[in-house]
Formats: sequence, C-alpha cells, structure tokens
Amino acid sequence: MMEHKLIRENQEQWEREYLSPYASLSCESKGRDRYEAPCDIRPIYQRDRDRILHSKAFRRLKDKTQVFLTPNGDHYRTRLTHTLEVSQNARTIAKALRLNEDLVEAIALGHDLGHTPFGHAGERALDEICPYPFEHSEQSVRLVELLEKDGRGLNLSFEVRDGIRNHQTAGVPVTLEGKIVRLSDKIAYIHHDMDDAIRGNILQEKDIPVEIRQVLGENIKERLNHMIHDIVIHSQGKPDIMMSEDVWNAMMKLRKFLFVEVYENKAVRREEQKAILLVQTLYKHYLEHIDLLPKDYLKFLNEGTPKEVVVCDYIASMSDKFAIATFESFYIPQSWQG
Repeated sequence: MMEHKLIRENQEQWEREYLSPYASLSCESKGRDRYEAPCDIRPIYQRDRDRILHSKAFRRLKDKTQVFLTPNGDHYRTRLTHTLEVSQNARTIAKALRLNEDLVEAIALGHDLGHTPFGHAGERALDEICPYPFEHSEQSVRLVELLEKDGRGLNLSFEVRDGIRNHQTAGVPVTLEGKIVRLSDKIAYIHHDMDDAIRGNILQEKDIPVEIRQVLGENIKERLNHMIHDIVIHSQGKPDIMMSEDVWNAMMKLRKFLFVEVYENKAVRREEQKAILLVQTLYKHYLEHIDLLPKDYLKFLNEGTPKEVVVCDYIASMSDKFAIATFESFYIPQSWQG
C-alpha cells in the first residue's frame, strides 16, 4: 500500500533527475484555481491531460471542420485529427529536448476545445455579430474553466490554461512546453492543410514556389521532418524554443501561400459564406428565443452572464452536423407526419 502511494512522488522525482533544467516540473506547478488533493499515481499535468481527453468538448472535435466543410471523403482532417497531429508533433519535440511531455500533450489536446463549428468561418461569424469579442483560444479557456462539467469546469493547472490561451501566433506562453505547442500547431496545419488541398485537387506539389521547396523539402513528409528537426537542433540546451531563420522564413512563406491558394480560394470561401450565414442566423434565433437554450446554459443567464455570451457558448459547442440539423429544424420545412 505504501508503494502504491509513492507512485506519483517517484514520477516527480524522475522528472527532477532526468528532465532538462528548462523543463516545467510537475511538482513546481502553480496549481489549480480550486485546491484538490494530489492524485496518488498521476502528476498534475498527466491528470490534466486525462481530464481533457475524457471531456465532452474533446469528443465533439471529431465532427468539427478543420478547413474543408463537411467534405466527401474519409481522409480529410477534422478538428480532432488536427489536434492529435499537433499533440504528436509537440511530444516528439518535447521528448527530444527532455521537456515535460505530459504538459505539452495536455496543452495540445486542449488548445482547440472552444473552436466553433465550421472552423475559422464559424469563429469569424460569431466575432462579427456578437458585441463581445469571440476568439477560439479564449473560448477554449472559458470552456475548461467554466463550461465543462455543468459549470464546474475541469479545474486545470495554470500552466495548461496558459498554454491553451497563448497557442496562437500573438501569444507568449510562460513555459517552453507552451511554446512547443504554439509552433507545433502551425507546423501541423501547414502540413495537413497542404495534404488535404492536394487531395481536394486544389493544389499540386509543383505549385509550391521553388524557393520554399529548396529550404523545407520537395514533399509533405520531407517538410514535416525538416521543420521538427530544425526546432530540436536549434533549441537544444537553450531556455527558448526556436527555429533557424531560413526555415522560419520559408515556413511563414508557405503559410502565406496556403492563405492565398487554399484558405482564400473561391471554392472554399463560397461554402464558408454559407456557414457564416448559418451560424449568424442561429445566433439571432437564440437571442430572440432564449428559452430554447438547454438548461445547462440558461443557468448562466441567471448568474448574470450576458445573453449574447451564453448564446455564443452554446453555438460554439455545436458540431458541424448538429449546427446544420438545428438550422434545418428551425428553417427548413419538414415532411408532414400526421
């Protein structure tokens, strides 16, 4: 029994002895907003990872758009598969640098929990129509702090929430593990969005400018491998996570190329405009019929949360399929079944 109780302490001791001096140690976490007794077998970041993995919000990611809306085909990425690829990239880098794998995995698995249906189109739709700013990174934090578990939230550690909040380009995570996820997110979507664009006959490998291919590689596999290796090589033994200047510049050029050729592609944007109309129509409908919200959301109104925010909370939680089905139930005539 005594050995059982020492499992977590032994893992924390292993971290102190093995991990890099720049790693975030579980035993040095700033902790949770609400105190909880430590788990007997899991360090704090592993416990956070498990909570995210078992959350309802995580399961909903399987039916949320990454780039291509409700595509015909089994192999296009969803928000869930994107999240798993970010996690894998981040763990590979963290392991090579002897940083905290549990922390990077928790941040990676949670970074997009608050994403809307229909990807960034849904995010823009809510941000445009709601008087309060809407951003998916902040919504992810709001979800783990409040919305999950019937208003109790997941009570995650400070470091995990900080990494989720700051996973976008403008963010500055306080841990190296958070910085790994921030870069891994870019690498993942640059890698898989190019792959999906080729699958969707929007692009071919030869369309990528030669100067980018000369630096990063001639195909998707080479580029992914090169970017991850570059981060590991240039971050070893340093109190920061970085890339070489030439690889960083080439990666950002490839990102810009994808924005022009894929994210702003007329065929893709045409479907996005439909998604924006759908999301904003649902928003207006729920504002006018606030009593239609589930009880779990109505209670936030009674606690003083503005109704616009509560409506955004509910719509952001929807999967693509559920949003479409809800819209149809409100506005598309159904067959009479008298």
